[in-house]
Amino acid sequence: MKQLTVIFALLVGCQAVSFFNLVAQEWDAFKLEHKKAYPNDIEEKFRMKIFMENKRKIAKHNSNYEKGLVNYKLALNQFGDLLSHEFRGLVNGFNRTKNGGHLKRRLLKGSTFIHPAHVELPASVDWREHGAVTPVKDQGHCGSCWSFSATGALEGQHFRKTGKLISLSEQNLIDCSTKYGNNGCNGGLMDQAFQYVKDNGGIDTEKSYPYEAEDDKCRYLAEDSGATDSGFVDVPEGSEKDLKAAIATVGPVSVAIDASHESFQFYSEGVYDDHECSSTELDHGVLAVGYGSEVDPDDPDAEKKNYWLIKNSWGTKWGLDGYVKIARDKRNLCGVATQASYPLV
Repeated sequence: MKQLTVIFALLVGCQAVSFFNLVAQEWDAFKLEHKKAYPNDIEEKFRMKIFMENKRKIAKHNSNYEKGLVNYKLALNQFGDLLSHEFRGLVNGFNRTKNGGHLKRRLLKGSTFIHPAHVELPASVDWREHGAVTPVKDQGHCGSCWSFSATGALEGQHFRKTGKLISLSEQNLIDCSTKYGNNGCNGGLMDQAFQYVKDNGGIDTEKSYPYEAEDDKCRYLAEDSGATDSGFVDVPEGSEKDLKAAIATVGPVSVAIDASHESFQFYSEGVYDDHECSSTELDHGVLAVGYGSEVDPDDPDAEKKNYWLIKNSWGTKWGLDGYVKIARDKRNLCGVATQASYPLV
C-alpha cells in the first residue's frame, strides 16, 4: 500500500511538472512571437498571470463556438498580456463627445449624403478586390486609430479618382491637425482630419512622412503631398441602409465603433455579434471596406449572417489578417453606422 502511495505521488508530481513546463513553453513562445520584454520578474509574473487568464477565457468562448452557441472565434494575439482596460487605453483613440449620455453630432458639419436613386445595390462588396485598399497597418501603442481610418477613406477616394493607390501619412495627421481638435496619440475624429487636409491643401505620403506611433512636430511638405480633399460627407446617423449604399457606390467609408470588449480584443474569425457592443459608446475609428453574407456550408438552409467588412489598424496578427466581420442589420451593432463619413475629392 505504501509503495502504491509513493507511485501515485510521483505520477501527480510528474503531471504537475509537465503542466508547468507546458505553460512556461506557451509563455516563452508568446513573448518571442510578439517581442515582449518586461522590466523585472514581478512584472513578468503579473503579465504571465494575465496571459493565462486570457487564454482560459478564450478557450471557454471557443468551446461555445464549437457548440454553435456563438458566431465568432477568439484567439490569443499581441494583446494577450493586457487587461481589458489597459488594452482600451493603448489603442482606442476615437474621441467621443457626449452630452447627457447621448452622442453629440460632429463638431464639424459635412455635406449631406443623398441616397443614390435608380440603383440596385449588389449583394456583396469588397473594395480590396478593386484595388482601393492599402495593406493593413499597425498603429502600435498610440491612440491614433482615427488617423488610420481617415487615411484609409482618402486613399480609397484618391484611387477612384486617379486609378493610383497611394498610402497616405497618418503621422502627418497626428502632428499637424491638433488645432482642428485632434489630439494625436490621445485620440481624434476623422471629420476633423478631412477638414485639415482640405484647408491644408493636401496630406503627405506615407513614404515621405513615415509613421512613428508618437506625437511629433508638424513637418508637412507640399511637394510630398499624395492626395487632397474638398470636404467630407456625413452618412445619416444610425442608418445601415445609407451606409450600405455609400460603401457600394462611393468606396471605403470611415466609421467609428465600440471596440471596448474583451471579445473584440481577441476576435479571430466569424461574424462578430457581441450583444453588449454599444451603438453609441464609440471609442475606435476603423474603415468599412465592404459588406456581405456568410452561409453555413454544412447547412445551406440556415439563416445567412450579414456582416460589414471592417479594416482595422492593429496589424495582421489580429483578427482575420487585420480585418473583422461585424454583424450587419442587427440594430446598428457596435455603432458602425452611427458616425460614418467619407472625404470628397
